[in-house]
Amino acid sequence: MIGFNNTKRNAAQMRLRMSDEDGHNGSTYSDPWDLLDYPCRYEIKAMGRQTTRFNALVQNIVSRHIETDELLLSQTRSSRYGKYISITCIIRATSKSQIHAIYADLAACPEVLMTL
Repeated sequence: MIGFNNTKRNAAQMRLRMSDEDGHNGSTYSDPWDLLDYPCRYEIKAMGRQTTRFNALVQNIVSRHIETDELLLSQTRSSRYGKYISITCIIRATSKSQIHAIYADLAACPEVLMTL
């Protein structure tokens, strides 16, 4: 419980500090996406079954929403027994609507089991 209480206290202190620094007079942000300064580096992770085409599928979905030079890095990682794979695409995000559109397209793909 000590860690949880410290986390709650740290979050409260951070909200207070942010509100003091940005002139919101003690109010907190209602949308956490507004805390990002665009353009910014953003990681999108998609997980699915290990197939030969899953990596290309995820990269194609992400690429529909970004310019060619905005895909900064792509990494893959297999699960312990090789049944699943995760693809992490690090992009230069230009807006929250861009990020939401990427996640919507990934969620609509039946081969994508989970996103983070």
